[in-house]
Amino acid sequence: MDKIGVVTVTYNSANVVGDFIDCFLKQTYQNLVLYVVDNCSEDITLSILKKQDISNIVIIDNKTNFGVAKANNQAINRAFRDDCNQVLLINNDVTFEKGLVHKLIKSQKENNCSLVVPKIMYFKDPDTIWYAGSWFIKNKGYLPLHRGQKQVDNGQFNQSIEVEYAPTCCLLAKRKVFDDIGLMNEKYFVYFDDTDFSYRIWKDGRHKMFYCPDIKFYHKVGSLTKSIDFDGKKNYRGNFFIEQNVANHIYFLRQIGSVFAYLFIIWLFFKNNFRFIVDAQIRKDFSTWWLINKSYIKGIRM
Repeated sequence: MDKIGVVTVTYNSANVVGDFIDCFLKQTYQNLVLYVVDNCSEDITLSILKKQDISNIVIIDNKTNFGVAKANNQAINRAFRDDCNQVLLINNDVTFEKGLVHKLIKSQKENNCSLVVPKIMYFKDPDTIWYAGSWFIKNKGYLPLHRGQKQVDNGQFNQSIEVEYAPTCCLLAKRKVFDDIGLMNEKYFVYFDDTDFSYRIWKDGRHKMFYCPDIKFYHKVGSLTKSIDFDGKKNYRGNFFIEQNVANHIYFLRQIGSVFAYLFIIWLFFKNNFRFIVDAQIRKDFSTWWLINKSYIKGIRM
């Protein structure tokens, strides 16, 4: 039985981490170690974690917020030092069935693959899909848009299928993947770290990634990253979300490095400014316009 390191990164996760721990403790798969990297939470996340009666937990208490990619790498390296054969990268703003790990392992064996990702539903709307597989779309700047997102689940995506991209919201990966591909790129503070990782796996070609549809898994989307600002009756993209997504998309395209990718970087300058004008979720003020363009320059300099 493989020893699996379950890796999660907390940051002000007090409102969600309790449900996550409950789901972890109910897992039918027994050979698990939970690695929690806390990125300098300012709430009671660490207190909640330290009060848990869990023998198989390792807590890494960062005194600085290093971002998601570096924190994941801290835990992945620790898991491998502890002789884990596989790593399950998982958010803590999620809930899931007790058979999660068993079903991921089963899918891995049936499909003879190295990586497995489940169907992921919205926690607040459990009949609605958030992720049901994804592939890189070249003419969208290699963005891997989620198949089925915001669709009611009527079984239309219930076939296990090979995919190119998986969010690290929940991704089981064999150790050999990291040996061959490397760890997460730590220049991504948050967002695009999983996109970059999946793209490197896909381009390398040695490891297959499969989508497993028969798992109950629910994501509390946006509960930790605060991607939306609420201003009265209107919802706007948060400044942090804008900065990270604009800069990291540019940097991701630079890592691809093709002629098309560099042409798309130029196109994004005009596209981002056009979206500022027409997108109702973007505030129409000078500071937001400047943030978009400053973040574009940041992505070129990363």
